[in-house]
Order: sequence, then structure tokens, then C-alpha cells
Amino acid sequence: MSIFMVFRIALKALGRNKLRTALTMLGMIIGVAAVITMVALGTGAQTSIEAQIQSTGTNVIIVQAGNFTQGGVRQGQGNASTLTPDDATAISRVDGVQYTSAGINTRGQLVAGNQNWNTQVQGTDIDFPAIRAWQIASGAFFTPQDVTTAAKVCVIGATVRDQLFGPDSDPTGQTIRIGNSSASGQTSYPFTVVGVMASKGQTGVGQDQDDVVFVPYTTVMKKMRGVTFIQQIAVSAASAGDTGATAERIASLLRVRHKIQPGDPDDFQVRTLEEMAAVRVQATQTMTALLASIAGVSLLVGGIGIMNIMLVSVTERTREIGLRMAIGARGRDVLLQFLVEAVVLSLLGGSVGILLGFGLSQGVTLWQGWPTAVSSNAVFIAFGFAAAIGVFFGFYPARKAAALDPIDALRFE
Repeated sequence: MSIFMVFRIALKALGRNKLRTALTMLGMIIGVAAVITMVALGTGAQTSIEAQIQSTGTNVIIVQAGNFTQGGVRQGQGNASTLTPDDATAISRVDGVQYTSAGINTRGQLVAGNQNWNTQVQGTDIDFPAIRAWQIASGAFFTPQDVTTAAKVCVIGATVRDQLFGPDSDPTGQTIRIGNSSASGQTSYPFTVVGVMASKGQTGVGQDQDDVVFVPYTTVMKKMRGVTFIQQIAVSAASAGDTGATAERIASLLRVRHKIQPGDPDDFQVRTLEEMAAVRVQATQTMTALLASIAGVSLLVGGIGIMNIMLVSVTERTREIGLRMAIGARGRDVLLQFLVEAVVLSLLGGSVGILLGFGLSQGVTLWQGWPTAVSSNAVFIAFGFAAAIGVFFGFYPARKAAALDPIDALRFE
């Protein structure tokens, strides 16, 4: 019997009970669609993280103040007061360092005319845009003289501009007041807007990068917080391939400058964006694998449903099998016929499931705004898995049909 004839017989047999066939395929459809959707969510998140890190620059190194302990209570990373502007100056001389930018942050209430907005005030240095590969939309960034004199000038993000002055406006030269809460009470300082940053968008965790005001770090230190330390130093390595080695040289320098003895914990933290990206990507991959595994259970359930229906079909068609074998059909012909029926069920269900998976992925993107990316690997794996399930769960019913004795089958009622 030709393979073409086997497929014709299989399709005709499945068409006799359309509702039962459709319900049997439903488990496979749901399983394949769930696997593709879950993998698409994980792949989209991973792609978004990688693109974000790439746009920031793969050669960026972040030096952050370490833990601060007071009265036996550890305050956590970023709270130590041992990182100073002199450390930033020393790091700028390290071999392999291209740019450095000292940083210290606070929050402030911004007022411009009758509009106000609360946001992060980030004290930084003149090389910050070069380190972060961040363009200026209008105006300019502040100057070295502004940093030296702790000038009250600022560069605002696109979100802040929209809230205080309106979208697509150019507030360069305008004055805003930045309120700052301190131990002595609420104070407010007038700042001149010298520029507006180009829109950067959200981070992978949903933080709006445009909702920020940049001012000289010396201004935050001396006039807004009254401290002598900084919280972080952003560094750009001269070569992306030398980022890890440069980070090690920076860590060694700071251990010497801070007089940290061998075996004692560092009072700072040196991280590259590649390290942070790797942690996020690994977490995303783990979650994707977990979700795909859970969705894969649906495929197994669908396969069990196919086996169940094929066993019922063998019982219902026992006399038909006996008649075929009586007129010359061989056992392998019967085996192939029922095996093809099981595979056809799986592949039809898999095909519909792939289409449904594409639709669900796009629906999640449109409805929730989550990034999704359907990879060709996920499609091929899901489709191949569907075919494998058809063969695996269809083999036993097919073998049972092929093993029937023609005489007993013809007598079956």
C-alpha cells in the first residue's frame, strides 16, 4: 500500500467523527500554543535586556559605595561614605579607563511656573553623556567650570520637560526651583536649565530613564546634601574587550586607597554592565524554561488523549481490521495506518497551535505591552515535539491493531 493511500485512509477515518477528532486535537493545540507563547515572552524579555545593555554600552563599569554598618545594623550597598571625588580622579588615571563620572543622588520637588514634579536629582560629571551614549536633544550639558564652582545649572530628561514645560518645548535658559528635604528642613534652590536630554525610554524593569534631572555632583554634595562623599562612579573602558581587566585594576586601586587589608571585605562594589546583564538574562532563561516546562505538560496530556482515542478507534474498527487482513493486508500495513492517523492528529493540532501561539504572543504585546519574540527554534521544537508525541502515543494502539488475529477480528461484535 502506497503512503499516499495510507494518508487518504487516515484522513477519511478521522473525518468520520469530526467532533471527537477536534476535541482530541484540542490538547495538542493548547500545549503547542502555550509553549510558543511562554518561550516568546522569555525570548522577548531577554532580547529587550540585551538591547538595553547594548545601547548603554558594553564597556561601562559601575563603582558603587559599599555597605555601611551602624550600631550593628547593616545599611546595605551604596550607603558607605568612603567613596570620594578623589577616588574618581585616581580612577581616571587607571590604564584602560576612557571616561569617569562621579555621582551622588537625591530627590527633589521641581517647580516651574504653576507646574511641579517630583523626580530623581542625579549629581554627575561632564563625561556622563559619553559614558552612557546619551545624546542631548537641545542645549548642552554643563561644563567643567560648572562642576568646579558647584553651579546651580541642570539638564532635564524628556519626561521632566513634558511635565513642567510641555511636550516638544525647548526650556533652555528657563529657571526651575528644586526643593530638597534635609535635616534642617525644606530648602529650595533656583537652577538654570542648560539642556534637555534625548528620550532614552524605559529600562528592562520598567524604570523611566527620562524622569531625571542632572546637575553637577558638586552642587548636590555641597548645596543640597552637605556631604563630602559620593555614591557611585561611572567608568567607561577604552575597549569593550578590556572591560573585565579594567574593572580588576580599579578594584585593586581602591583597595589600596581605602587601606583595606587582605581578607577584609571591600567597602565598595565594582560591577560591569555585562555582569548585570548576564544575571538578568540567566534569570530570564530560567523562568522561560520553567514556564515552557509547565506548558509542556499540556503536550503530554494531549498525547495521552490521542492514545486514548486511538485505542477506542482500534476497538471500534476491529471488524474492519480483520477484513483488511483477510484480503491481504499485512500487519505492518495496519500498523502504519493507525500510526499515521495518530501523527496526523498531532501535526494538525500542532499547526493550529503554532498559529494560536503567534496570535497569543501578539495579543500579550498589544494588551500588556510586554515584549515578545517568537523564535524559529521554538516553532520547530514545538512542531517536532508534537510529531514525536504522535509517534510515541500512537505506536501502542497501532501495534495492538496490527497484532489482531484476522479470524477473531471478523468474529468481533
